[in-house]
Amino acid sequence: MSSPLFDCRDEAQLLTGMRQARQAIARGHVVVMPTDTVYGVAADAFSPAAVQRLLDAKGRGRQQPPPVLVSGIDAMRALVEQVPEAVERLVERFWPGGLTVVLPAQPSLSWDLGETKGTVAVRMPDHRIALELLSETGPLAVSSANLTGQPAAVTGDDARAMLGDSVAVYLDDGPSRTGVASTIVDATSLVGAHEGDAEPRVRILRDGAVSREELAEVLGDLLELPEHDPHAGPDDRPGA
Repeated sequence: MSSPLFDCRDEAQLLTGMRQARQAIARGHVVVMPTDTVYGVAADAFSPAAVQRLLDAKGRGRQQPPPVLVSGIDAMRALVEQVPEAVERLVERFWPGGLTVVLPAQPSLSWDLGETKGTVAVRMPDHRIALELLSETGPLAVSSANLTGQPAAVTGDDARAMLGDSVAVYLDDGPSRTGVASTIVDATSLVGAHEGDAEPRVRILRDGAVSREELAEVLGDLLELPEHDPHAGPDDRPGA
């Protein structure tokens, strides 16, 4: 029997789909859910087995750890070592929305997202279904719902055509609003900087839904200017 797809635009299917998605996540399985950018494949961020299922579903190795979606900044504070003032400004301006921020992870957390080098990429999505699910499950490891190397899914059917029964439940809410993945910025240098260190800068790892110009409006000189074409290389931290 193939994995069910629920049309969340229908209230009855939404209620059933959300219940089954919560149950699947609690059992360590992966689900596909809509976000404001592209569809995401999601798993319990604190279950190493579930995160491995997510990576396996996409055909991805541990060297490409998934970002984590949260329901708000308080959830973010529990996951990261520190939220620098510049990051506070970024999330105030762009959350919920298409900005993912990489920071040093809270060292006391026992989780395994892959080879993160002690960091975590965090985002609060601007989508009612995603936020409702996150408020009930807690932080979820979420990557774009596609096989590695294929275009990100912008409908539930797109995702199911690629991922099939490796996903337990599909939540569909029609075509993605933007179809553009989030912008990813690395703010790790802002944490624990000491006198004599190189001047801290926020570096863009992937261009996406939030433009370089919008970031510069908030960060000013803290935004590192690119030394190369940001579209020339592969994504550092692909995600939804």
